[in-house]
Amino acid sequence: MTHVLIVAAPYYRKICEGLVAGAVGEIKSAHATYEIVEVPGALEIPAAIKFAETTGRYEGYIALGCVIRGETSHYDYVCSQSAHGLQMLMMTQGLAIGNGILTTENYDQAWVRADPAQKNKGRDAAAAALALARLKHKFS
Repeated sequence: MTHVLIVAAPYYRKICEGLVAGAVGEIKSAHATYEIVEVPGALEIPAAIKFAETTGRYEGYIALGCVIRGETSHYDYVCSQSAHGLQMLMMTQGLAIGNGILTTENYDQAWVRADPAQKNKGRDAAAAALALARLKHKFS
């Protein structure tokens, strides 16, 4: 049975809860198991995954959070570096990671992408992580 870790950054709590709900629904429908940890923000998600990877307990990882554009360039930095960190873990460590970190212009856009009844990207990130975990197992 596939066991995954959801790493959630609940800076925008309601958005994150929607993403987690979608991810959990997908995981359960795949008959997989999961654990959830929280980190302060999107930049900390890759580090948490790297820490967890050392345990050998997880076949996949789901990164969930939200970055909404503000008045400064901080948005661009956080979006770029969190995605880059996840990509580096996938490529250098061979980890199965589903990226569900939303990068939106405003809260309304984020909610559409987090709402389990709409375009839930948490569900999509979980599906991606599970698919990559299966593929990794196939090639092991």
